[in-house]
Amino acid sequence: MTYQFSSPERLAPSGPCIDLLGVRVSALNLMSASDRVHEAVRQGQRGYVCLCGAHGLVDSQSAPALRTAYNKAFLNTPDGMPLVWELHRQGHPDAGRVYGPDLMLEMFARGLRHYLYGASPATLARLEARLRTRFPHAEIAGAYSPPFRALTVQEDDDVAARINAAKPDIVWVGLGAPKQELWMARMRDRLDAPMLVGVGAAFDFHAGKKPQAPAILQSMGLEWLFRLASEPRRLWRRYLRVVPGYLALLALQRTGLRQFPTATPVGAPGILVGKEEK
Repeated sequence: MTYQFSSPERLAPSGPCIDLLGVRVSALNLMSASDRVHEAVRQGQRGYVCLCGAHGLVDSQSAPALRTAYNKAFLNTPDGMPLVWELHRQGHPDAGRVYGPDLMLEMFARGLRHYLYGASPATLARLEARLRTRFPHAEIAGAYSPPFRALTVQEDDDVAARINAAKPDIVWVGLGAPKQELWMARMRDRLDAPMLVGVGAAFDFHAGKKPQAPAILQSMGLEWLFRLASEPRRLWRRYLRVVPGYLALLALQRTGLRQFPTATPVGAPGILVGKEEK
């Protein structure tokens, strides 16, 4: 597909949401989020999707650039049961967890043309092979493993040219948070693909490099405990900070004892409206 895009000033709303710790969180579930992304691709719209969890919300309190990246996204889907529970509490009973690995599989099942950005070359090779076997009707237009450092200006230019030449419908970004959110916000206007979606560890999971938490633990909001048990040396400091930090911040917001920056209202920058060229 080839798309002709309008100027960034023409903006579209991104649907029902709540303001959670100063971040706009979309009131969606896996199927409604998949439908929104698919429809955006079909209509030739450009935007990016963040899968937002408690970790990202806590980090955004001390990282204004991350909060801005979230609030300029087309969708911030709830990637964690604590966010889903808060959506339910605020009047969105149909909201559900939008888990990155599940969203990726759902969109591949719909066909489309995909690009994989992130992870190591070995992980990408295994991921691509598995996806091609499982979804023969989906196209993988390309894949790239960036260096594990900040890219130079020339490298950014080369990446944009490489992805644009592949003409994907969706660019899957597996850099991990917050790197992938900042990358999508920075590169959005340079890429022609309708949708960029940050999916964190989904590349590692689907490549078979790391195990996923059992569904029962995910539904109970205990995926963090499984991941901590799997990688204690890497993750113990993160969860020692994130779990109590999120609960404390949520209590402060609910009681009004702390004022958080107002999330960008629905319809703010994050998706550019265009039309498909036949």
